[in-house]
This record gives sequence, C-alpha cells and structure tokens, in this order.
Amino acid sequence: MRRKRSSKSDPAPQGGGDDGVILIATGVRKLYRTGAETVEALRGLDLTIRRGEFLAVMGPSGSGKTTLLNCLSGLDDIDAGSVVVEGKDIHKLTDARRTRDRAERMGFIFQAFNLIPVFTAAENVELPLLLAGVGVSDARRRAEETLERVGLGHRKGHRPNELSGGEQQRVTIARALAGRPALVWADEPTGNLDTETASSVLDLLSELNREGLTLVLVTHDASMGERAERLVRMRDGVIQSQTAAPTRR
Repeated sequence: MRRKRSSKSDPAPQGGGDDGVILIATGVRKLYRTGAETVEALRGLDLTIRRGEFLAVMGPSGSGKTTLLNCLSGLDDIDAGSVVVEGKDIHKLTDARRTRDRAERMGFIFQAFNLIPVFTAAENVELPLLLAGVGVSDARRRAEETLERVGLGHRKGHRPNELSGGEQQRVTIARALAGRPALVWADEPTGNLDTETASSVLDLLSELNREGLTLVLVTHDASMGERAERLVRMRDGVIQSQTAAPTRR
C-alpha cells in the first residue's frame, strides 16, 4: 500500500511524538578546531524531517551540507543542540549504542562506492547484515532480494570490477536498503556517474521513496534537488530557506 503524501504547503513541520515525523534537529552546532582557529560549520541549525519524505539539501561547497548529514546521522559528534530520531536523542547515547542504533535504523549511500573488490555483489550487500548479527541464510536471502529490487538480481555473482559504475552504485543502494532502515542518507550519490546513469539512479531512489523510503539527498546539482519533495538550501552553516521543490518528476 502506498502511503499518503504530506502536504507540500508546510515545508518545515514541527512536533516531537508525531508518528509523521522521523527526525527533529534543534539548535545543532558543530565546531572544527584547527590549532588556534575555530570554524563553526553548523550554527544553531533546526530541521524536521517527515517519515517517508524525500528531502534534498543543497548549497555551495563549504556551506555545511555534508557536515549536516554527518551530524544528523550521528556519524559525527555535535557541540550543542539535539538530534532526535524516532523519539531517541542519538547524541546522548554511548558511542557503541549510537553505532548500533545507526546500523539498525539508517542506511548510507556515498559518492564513492566503497565496495570490497574481492566480494561479489551479493556478498557486499550481505556483509553489513552479518556484522549486525543476522544469520547467514537470512542475510543471503535479504541481499539477493534487495539486489533483485534494484534491478541487479542477474548480477549478484559479479564482482565490482565486472560491473558498470551505475551497477556498482545500485549495489551500494541495495547494501543501504538490505538492513531495512527507517532513514537513508545519500551524499552526492551520482557524483561519479555520467548524466544518463545518474538520472537512472535518481529514478530508482525516487521510486523507492514513493514506496515509503525516507530519503535525505545532499547534492550541489539543482536538477537532482528538483527531484525531491522539499529543498533545503544552506550557506555558511545555516539553513537559508526550505521550500517545496518546483517540480516533482
């Protein structure tokens, strides 16, 4: 069953216990210290993400896009504020608990494919499941089912050097989805792909979002940002605007 889309007239929802909200960031600050210099990468950032939303974060280099992703996902610590994911303040967790929570709740897609070259596509997808304690047979079944879902069922036995760039990125998408995450973060996921292949990958991500996946896409490419429901524009560590995307293709 397809979920009901939230209204685009409300680009910045508020609330805490609402089942329609998956993440609430409040007053998030991130400082980088290099010697005597301190750079404030995020400056009291507030952001709410709806469950099932496709959100694009855009801005020039150095605006804080990737820092936002790292801090809101718990990959990096923050210096002030809070990030509540499904009712849990992730930065109040111990490092070990936060790592486990992230593995259970989130998936990640990066510009670099980060596939293990000696592993097949199926083995690359099932490895994080095995590390998370999923049984061997269940991990293989889920890996193969997810590869089938992203159109690579027939390539499950191939190693990365036997796959095209677009196919490798689809393996990374399958790897991100196999753990059945509540939220997927994608940081410039098409940066290493040609225009046609990039469009195909974005088509896949859009389709997965329409089926209910919550997706946050960090990009500098306006044509990709316009594929999202909502555009968040950043500059100098602050959110300048939040608007419904002008098109939804």
